[in-house]
Amino acid sequence: MLPLETRQERFDFSVGTAAEFLRSAWPELREVRFEVGAMPPASDRDGIPRWSIDTDRKLIVLYRLPIERLGDLHREDDLHRRMAIEGCVFRAAAEYLDRDPWDLGPERFRYF
Repeated sequence: MLPLETRQERFDFSVGTAAEFLRSAWPELREVRFEVGAMPPASDRDGIPRWSIDTDRKLIVLYRLPIERLGDLHREDDLHRRMAIEGCVFRAAAEYLDRDPWDLGPERFRYF
């Protein structure tokens, strides 16, 4: 019998697959580390951050608990949770690159 996958493992997997997609598509992100933290060290003027960016250290940290617990899913299922996590990874990478998140994967969203 296989062990059950934990919420943290699913979160880490979602961050990792989105980060690998972005690294393969954007040379500027190839050396950037994507890490997962439980909580940010402090809130800021906008509330509790979902990620932090350190361009000097080439580091993006995604905070699992705020993303999971403070997100506003319109459907509570695994697909929508994963989409919310991937959306945060894309927005964090876009902030790192100073671009619009939709610029990072335009072919991924073109259905016609």
